[in-house]
Amino acid sequence: ERQLVTVMAKLTLLLLLSAAGLMSVVGLPLPVPADNNFPIKTPVPVVLWHGMGDNCCLPFSMGAVKAMIENAVTDAYVVSLMLGSNPADDSYNSYFMPVHKQLEMACDVVSTDPKLSLGFHAIGFSQGGLFVRALAQMCPGAKIVNLISVGGPQQGIFGLPTCLGEKGICEEVKKLLDIGAYVPLVQNRLVQAQYWHDPRAAAAYEKYNVFLPGINNEGAVKNETYKERLTKINKMVLVKFLNDTIVVPSDSEWFGFYQEGQDKKEEKMQETPLYKEDWLGLKTLNEEGRIVFLSCLGQHLQMPPGFFSKEIIPFLTPVPP
Repeated sequence: ERQLVTVMAKLTLLLLLSAAGLMSVVGLPLPVPADNNFPIKTPVPVVLWHGMGDNCCLPFSMGAVKAMIENAVTDAYVVSLMLGSNPADDSYNSYFMPVHKQLEMACDVVSTDPKLSLGFHAIGFSQGGLFVRALAQMCPGAKIVNLISVGGPQQGIFGLPTCLGEKGICEEVKKLLDIGAYVPLVQNRLVQAQYWHDPRAAAAYEKYNVFLPGINNEGAVKNETYKERLTKINKMVLVKFLNDTIVVPSDSEWFGFYQEGQDKKEEKMQETPLYKEDWLGLKTLNEEGRIVFLSCLGQHLQMPPGFFSKEIIPFLTPVPP
């Protein structure tokens, strides 16, 4: 326990230094495509949710994505979620604010903005891709039209061999996960522990993980509201990065994961109980042609020029009646 406290304190200090501007939390880089040549009329609003260590407004990440959409979509209304009183708080909270608290804040934002009241597209990057899907299930005011997960760990992660954030912060996060992701001190404080999915310890995962088993409807009693709300979306777009070493296994980005009891053999979404028994409505969505699987050659969130414009922007068009 003393080791956990020491590592947690060190991570807190690193993040506070970052917030004070004494060091930088480098958000996950998102190259800006140059080919925005097809403005879209009468757009649906767009909500963005950033990933770990990033924030709402960095000019080379979410700020660039927001500008890209506004440039491609005529009169676009784009909200980049800031969960905190300022961008530095937003970055800090991506590590330390419990996911359910983040979801409450995000739900309040999308439910009280009159420009989002008729519906909006949601795009989540990395852990934000998992969180926008949770928002669709948990927030009655989140009227999501197209749900787009860019590298989102939908079945969680088991391993963090590479981290693109600030090196010192990443190392401390990895230490905490290695020491004990399901130890209450870590589980209740570290965001990444709340989607840590150990396939070799199913009982501990289901008992002590405070977020992922619930949002994936893995309990004996299913939350039918989750399925009902998720199947109301128009399209679910899942982007998987083929050379990903951040989300492990990368098939989690397509709702696949390791077979239970080991961490070598993987199973596709269609082979999982989550899909076969339709706990969330994935089978329903897929059989109706409403899940789109996209693959991107590259490391986590490393989209080549033109990928976002060609593959994602078309899903931001108005939905036909």
